[in-house]
Amino acid sequence: MQPSSYGPFPYSPITQRPKLDWPGGARLALWIIPNVEYFSLAEKVPAGAGGSGSPVPDVPAWSARDYGNRVGIFRIMEVLDRYGIRGTVALNSDLCAAHPELIAEMTARRWELMGHNESNTRRLNEAAPGEEEGIIRRTVATIAAASGTAPRGWLSSGLQETWHSLGYLADAGIRYVCDWTNDDQPYAMSLDGGRSILSVPYSHEINDKPAFEKHNRTADEFETMIRRQFDVLWREGETSGRVMAIALHPYLTGVPHRIGALDKALSHICSHSGVWLATGDEIATHYAGTRESTGSAAA
Repeated sequence: MQPSSYGPFPYSPITQRPKLDWPGGARLALWIIPNVEYFSLAEKVPAGAGGSGSPVPDVPAWSARDYGNRVGIFRIMEVLDRYGIRGTVALNSDLCAAHPELIAEMTARRWELMGHNESNTRRLNEAAPGEEEGIIRRTVATIAAASGTAPRGWLSSGLQETWHSLGYLADAGIRYVCDWTNDDQPYAMSLDGGRSILSVPYSHEINDKPAFEKHNRTADEFETMIRRQFDVLWREGETSGRVMAIALHPYLTGVPHRIGALDKALSHICSHSGVWLATGDEIATHYAGTRESTGSAAA
């Protein structure tokens, strides 16, 4: 992607697009993205990831995140199991070697694993010159070897990209990304050489990290945000299908005093008809098929 003042896609008002139909006539595709991350005790937690800036070992910051992988993720698994929801994991590939037990738990549930860099202490836009492509390829290869399936989706750590990221991702076999949080429907992004990659809606808002760490929301407030987000998108989806993303971090939502909020919010959502409980790849695959059948190149 060349430097540009706008993204590698046309501006497309949502009111001027063909109707988007989901399987079974659903109004809304819901996907839930647990960010299962690896933080090295020997590396600083980045400020953008909530780091304190303290020298390593930053025991308090690291311990909070390790709690998510030791305890919190299993609470999230229990809740998603209750509603028959398969998570789409944003996975730091270093976790494959560090915590293979978690890979086994996620693959047993048929959760989708998408790339999320190697470690959450290292961002693509901070990589040394010439290193970004290697990070992407190693991440994809490591997850494929550990799970038996190559990732088809990608969320960059911190949602940070460079001008070259999308091309490297496409070259590595990635079909969709969710760094671009600018829509409630998927859309195609054009790359050099006639290639394309899909954007699947992710969320800065319905995301426990900014909600709890930046905006200091309570668990009850976060639950209300999820319910209100759903109510509006479900209503709008009667006209044309919408996507709702719920982004979670096990060290935040997986603590005892917050997990009930997720449970209550999902109870509300799943009490409605017309909700497709999907993975990111299922959303991307269906959308790509819809575009091919209509011959549409627009979002």
